[in-house]
Amino acid sequence: MAAGNGSSNGFSSRFRGLSGNVFALSLVSLLNDTSSEIIYPLLPAFLALTLGASPFAIGLIEGLAESVASLLKLFSGYLSDKFQRRKLPVFLGYSLASLTRPFLAFVASWPQVLVVRVSDRIGKGIRGAPRDALLASSVPVESRGFAFGFNRAADHLGAVFGPIIAYLLLSRMAADPTSPTAREFQNVFLYASVPVVIGLFVIVFFVKEKPHHSAEYDTRPKKIKLSLSGFDANFKRFLVVIALFTLSNSTDAFLLLRAEQSGIPPAVLPLLWMALHMSKVASSLVGGHLSDSIGRRKMIIAGWIVYALVYAGFAFVSSAWQAWALFVVYGVYFGLTEGAEKAFVADMVEDEKRGTAYGLYNLAFGITVFPASLIFGAIWNQFGAPSAFLLSSLISLAAAASLLTVRSPDRSELR
Repeated sequence: MAAGNGSSNGFSSRFRGLSGNVFALSLVSLLNDTSSEIIYPLLPAFLALTLGASPFAIGLIEGLAESVASLLKLFSGYLSDKFQRRKLPVFLGYSLASLTRPFLAFVASWPQVLVVRVSDRIGKGIRGAPRDALLASSVPVESRGFAFGFNRAADHLGAVFGPIIAYLLLSRMAADPTSPTAREFQNVFLYASVPVVIGLFVIVFFVKEKPHHSAEYDTRPKKIKLSLSGFDANFKRFLVVIALFTLSNSTDAFLLLRAEQSGIPPAVLPLLWMALHMSKVASSLVGGHLSDSIGRRKMIIAGWIVYALVYAGFAFVSSAWQAWALFVVYGVYFGLTEGAEKAFVADMVEDEKRGTAYGLYNLAFGITVFPASLIFGAIWNQFGAPSAFLLSSLISLAAAASLLTVRSPDRSELR
């Protein structure tokens, strides 16, 4: 794929090619992730240290939550195609997140955390596919990779701010930040909804629905089928490979738990999480830019190989500095793959079916993300952490090899 104006005018000029929708949706992502990442880096320690949850229970909570979100993206994406309305489900999804997160301040057992997390992820399922379809239609094809990379960078920047806020709050509220009580964790969770509420106002006033000029197009629901029948074999093959890779991609809560075991105290985990997302911010911009120039598939394969190496490293991590280094490199995997995968989906599918396509993409993820976390937690319980991490590493390498069977669309085919 050609780089477009990215190669001739320099990397910095890419920002001028982004639309107002890209900036608005990216700001919303930043605010939402600031909100969620006040909670997430503290959650594994909260579950394990104060509620007595096992690694299997943590895998169940996060695996089920992400699986539910992925399954719902199929239906929300399909409906956004059928009625050609993207903005409303985006607003509803973020609204649900703002309502459910404060309930973590009142839970007394890990099954209650499960209910709250699943409810939160339902919001993610409602908004995810319509948001990606709206973003893909807001930029020309030559800027598509960079637009998704920019959006992911903004999302990850929120995940830098969130842990900083969590660290400052916990340090101020906890009598002993190295060993917080359940109540002290929960006092921090109460603040989590403030940023995402601000994001709702951004959606209302700054995110614009793509106009359609045909009256018939506006008033009649689209004849879009909720099935794979309208997509070609190449796209279906890509979905299978995504499902295979996701079988290796268990919840990051296990990485945080492993980091805590390596000697990083709970109060410092938000800073470790912040370092991960700083790595994601930088690598997402570079990865999105490169996917426009050297191709999406190459970037995804490179990212999956990085992932395999990081998980192999976590199998043998034995000190705090090693965990810090692995988390920083782990961020590069996200930067190389997240924007490239979403742009790859848009490359393979025409605009009017992209909501459904992103739903199917997330369904492929959702089919295996739940068993991935359950299997990982079960292997950790039975055979120890090194066995679980090494198995994930091997599966991701197999997926990287399998991606070579998926054809990259020619530039003349891009829509």
